Amino acid sequence: MKRRSEEITGRKDGAKWVERTAARTMLRAVRFTDEDFDKPIIALAVPYTNGTPCNDHVRALGDIVQKAIEDAGGKAIIFGTPVVSDGISMGTEAMKYSLVSREVIADSIELMTEGYRVDAVITLSGCDKTIPAALMPIARNNLIGLTLYGGSILPGEYHGRALNIVSAFEAVGAYCAGKIDAEELHAVECHSCPGAGSCAGMYTANTMASAIEALGMSLPGSASNLAVDEGNQISVEKREDCARVAQAVVGLLQSGISARDIMNREAFENALTVAWALGGSTNAVLHILALAHEAGVVLTLADIEEITSTVPLIGDFKPFGQYVMNDLHKIGGLPMVMKTLLDAGYLHGDCMTVTGKTLAENLADAPLRPENQDVIYSPEHPYAPPNRHIRVLRGNLASEGCVIKLSGKEMTHFTGPARVFEREEEALEAILADKINAGDVVVIRYEGPKGGPGMREMLSPSAALMGAGLGKDVALVTDGRFSGGTHGIMIGHVAPEAQVGGLIALVQEGDMITIDLGLGELNLMLEDEEISKRSARWQAPEIRYARGVLAKYAKLVSSSSSGAVTS
Repeated sequence: MKRRSEEITGRKDGAKWVERTAARTMLRAVRFTDEDFDKPIIALAVPYTNGTPCNDHVRALGDIVQKAIEDAGGKAIIFGTPVVSDGISMGTEAMKYSLVSREVIADSIELMTEGYRVDAVITLSGCDKTIPAALMPIARNNLIGLTLYGGSILPGEYHGRALNIVSAFEAVGAYCAGKIDAEELHAVECHSCPGAGSCAGMYTANTMASAIEALGMSLPGSASNLAVDEGNQISVEKREDCARVAQAVVGLLQSGISARDIMNREAFENALTVAWALGGSTNAVLHILALAHEAGVVLTLADIEEITSTVPLIGDFKPFGQYVMNDLHKIGGLPMVMKTLLDAGYLHGDCMTVTGKTLAENLADAPLRPENQDVIYSPEHPYAPPNRHIRVLRGNLASEGCVIKLSGKEMTHFTGPARVFEREEEALEAILADKINAGDVVVIRYEGPKGGPGMREMLSPSAALMGAGLGKDVALVTDGRFSGGTHGIMIGHVAPEAQVGGLIALVQEGDMITIDLGLGELNLMLEDEEISKRSARWQAPEIRYARGVLAKYAKLVSSSSSGAVTS
C-alpha cells in the first residue's frame, strides 16, 4: 500500500530526493529513527487545556494514545488545538467564540494533517465543540482516521443530591428568586464538578459522542466510557479505548477504509436516531448538518424532521430527566442502547464502521437492555412517543426553520406577548430582576451566527427561568442557540436570523407570538401589511466586530439552517 508519507520519505529522484532528505533531517531532530521512516505516520490531535474539566485529562490521553500508536507499529505526530469552554464562557462575550472554535479547530486539524501529509489521523475530544470539530476535517478530506471522546465526568453530590454543571446555573436563578440562600448557592458551586470529563447529562458533549459512535466513526462503547474513576485517574475503560483506537487506525490503513466509506446517508440516519432516542441536545442539529456537509452527504432540516419523526424518546437523562452518563455506563452503555434500537428496527445494521465491521456485527455481543431499570425505556413502551423531543418548526417567524426541545413534554400550543431584547445580557437582567411574567415570550435576537457573531448559547437566561420556577410558563425564542443543558419552552436557531432581515428583527414589544406544534409552526401574529411597513423601515445594524476572528466568521458563516458552516 502506498502511503501519503511516501510522497516525502520515499522519493528518490532529483528534487524529490532533496525534499526527502530535508524532511528526514528535521524529523531526526525530533527523535525519529531510520525504522520510524518505514512506519505509517499518524497525526494525533490533542485538544488539551486545563481551562475546563472536559479537556483537563486529554493531554494524559494523548500520551497513552501516542504510546499505543507506536506499540501498534505506527509513528505519531502530535499537536494541540484551541479549546473554548462553553461552561466558562457562558453568558459573556466570550461565548461568541465557542461555535466559532468548531471551525477553527477543524481548520487547525486540516492544516496539520495536510501540512505533514500524514497517512492517517486520530483526533481526541472533550468539550462540546471539539467533538464535531475533531471529525469535520476527517470527513472534509476523506481521510483514513477516527475520533476518540475523552469521556464524561462523574456526577457531583451535595446532601444526597446528584449535581452537574447545570445545577450551578439553575442555582443562580433559584438564589435570585429567593428560593435558596448564598450558602447553598456556594455549596452547589463547589460540589457540581468533582473532576475531569465532559458534562455528565445528555448535554451536547455526550449527545455528539453518542451520535458519532452511531455514525460509525468512533469505537463501540467509547462514548459512554467515563473519563476518570473515583480517584480522578484515567478510567480503566478509557485507557482501553486508547489502545483500541491505535489498533483500529492501523486496521483502517491496512483495509484502506476512509471516512466517506463510512459516513453515508444511512450512517447519518443512525446518528440522528440515537441522538433523538437518548433525548440529546439541540446543538446536534447544527453539528450533524455540519458533518454531513463536510462528508458531501445531502442533509437538510426537512430531512432531519422526516428521519426523526418516528423515533421514540427512550432515555431519561438530565437536563429534563433523572440520570447521567455514569448511570448508562453501569447498565451496558451506548452499545446496549444501540442494540435495543437495532433489534427494534430503528437502525441500519449494514453500515460500515471504523472497526472494519458493520454496525450489526459490532453489536452482536452487546448486552441486552436490563429489565429492572428506568434509565433506558423500551422502544415499545418509551419515555415519550415520537415527535416529543426535538422538533423542527417553520412559520412566518422561522421560514427557514427553527428547533424546539420538548423532552417528552405534552405542550401543543403557546401564545403570549413578546418581550424583546437585543442581546442575551439584557434578557438575563430582566429575568433576574423579576420583570418577566408567566405567559410572556422572551425574544432574544441579533445572537445568530452573523448577528452575534457566533450564535451564543442562551443557558444563562434559560437556566434563570427554570430556577425562578417559570420554565413551564415562559417561552424563549432566539436566533441564537441553547446549551445541551437547557430545558423548558425554548426555541432556538430561528432562521433567517435578525442580522440578515429575518422576521425576528421586526418583532416589537407586546406583539403576540404563537407556537403551534400541531401545525409545526412559529408565527408572529401580524398582518402582512404591517410586516411590510416594518420591513421597509428596517436597516441591518453594523456587525459588532470590525476585525479579527469574529469579523471573519460573520463574513463567511452560513445560516443555522444549514449548520452554520464556513466552507
